[in-house]
Formats: sequence, structure tokens, C-alpha cells
Amino acid sequence: MTSRHSDARPNSQLRDRLHEVIFEADTPAGKAFDVALLIFILLSVLTVMIESVESIALQYGPALRVIEWIFTGIFTIEYALRLYSVDRPARYAGSFFGIVDLLSILPTFLSLIFEGAQSLLIIRGLRLLRIFRVLKLAHFVGEATILARALSASRPKITVFLIAVLNITAITGALMYLIEGEDAGFTNIPLGMYWAIVTVTTVGYGDIAPITPIGQILASLLMVMGYGIIAVPTGIVTSEIVQAAKDKPVSTQCCPVCSAEGHDVDAVHCKYCGGRL
Repeated sequence: MTSRHSDARPNSQLRDRLHEVIFEADTPAGKAFDVALLIFILLSVLTVMIESVESIALQYGPALRVIEWIFTGIFTIEYALRLYSVDRPARYAGSFFGIVDLLSILPTFLSLIFEGAQSLLIIRGLRLLRIFRVLKLAHFVGEATILARALSASRPKITVFLIAVLNITAITGALMYLIEGEDAGFTNIPLGMYWAIVTVTTVGYGDIAPITPIGQILASLLMVMGYGIIAVPTGIVTSEIVQAAKDKPVSTQCCPVCSAEGHDVDAVHCKYCGGRL
């Protein structure tokens, strides 16, 4: 790993050292930090899950809340250090892990205003995704990057596809409202659209159903169409995954400037901000 060059700013060496420990997992200190962090995350998620059990909460509720606040304090300090150790804190704060890190500490503070908000601390489980970097599973990191690229490339096509599906469900819902009416439970067009969505996705709750022959024929056509509709986004994403897999493999190195990951193994500069790796 290549650390940042020292600059004239105060505490630059401290920031470089913190960045190496907090963001990198290819040094003993960095790996020890991330392993300890993963243990804290597991324990904090376990605490939230245990507190949701009423019998345990009645007996150990105050102690569990104290433990929650201890973990929140640790994660708050860690979040602040992450922001301090990068050159562009706002960029990190807006990244996926930056948002997850923030959401993992907010519920405890919100619980002071909204009772029960601490249950949202289960979001901390998303932070366990760092285990791939901690264990140096570069292959999995590369596969995750390929999947992310494929999903991003598929977004315009899937958006158009979803708009078409929404149009189909709107038209079908309106037709069922006219054909079936209130006697079959189709009291309005939005309820007909709800039925169409449930039907076209092949979920089929069965809370409302057509009773007229014409309505049943329309429902049958929508059910058959549903199988094709489910296959379309799968094919779109699959083709993009194949295309993304042809790109260069990525490393687990983290940019010291913007904290972005997913760089080529031979990259010298960050492809997102231009910072030196």
C-alpha cells in the first residue's frame, strides 16, 4: 500500500497514519482495527436483537440501553476519525459506507426523541460488508464491483421497463374496475392497480379476485405475461454482468483522498478524484 505524501498542513502525518489504520486492511494495525470493528458491530447488532425480546427487555432493558450507548459512542468516534483522516470528508460522507456509518449511529440519538427508534440500529449489519476487505477476499470485492457496475449500467433499461410495467398495471387496474366493479372488491382504480401488481408479479395474495368470465380471462393473460415480465430484468442485468466481467480486475486498495474503492490493481491514481494511491 502506498500512503499519501507528507504535506505542509499540520497533523498531516497523524492523518496519514489514521487513514492507514482505519481504511486499509493490508497492514497489521489496519487489519486489527477492522477485526475489532467487526466484533463491535456483531455485538451491537446482537444487543439490538436481544432487546426486542420483551421478556429480556423487561429484565435487562436498562443494561442493554447502556451497552447500546457505549457502542454508539465508539462508532461515533470512529465516524469522526474517518471524516478527519480523509482529504474530502464530504465525499466520504456521501459514499455508500459513509451513509451506512452515519445511519448506524443516528437511531440511538433519535431514540431520545422518538421511542423505539433504536430498533433501526439493525442497519449496522450492513457494515459487516467490510469483512471482504478485512479478510483480503479481493476476488469477492471484484465480483461485488462487477455486480455494481452491471446494476448501474442496467438502470436506464430497467427504468424504461418499469415504466412500461406501471402503464400495464394502470390500464389493467382500470379495466378490472370497469369489468368487476365493487361486487368483486374492485372499489376503485388504485385497488385495481394493486391487484394487477400482485398478479403480474405472480405473488397472488388472493385478497381480491375477479369473478366474471371476462375478468378471469384478463387475469389469466396478466398471469402468463407475468412470467415474461420477471425474466426481462434478469436478462438485462445478466447481459450487463457479462460485459462488466470483461473489465480489469480490481484491488481492495482505498483512495486516501476520497476513500473510494474498486480501482484497477495497477492503478496509480484514483479514477474518481485523481488522488494518488
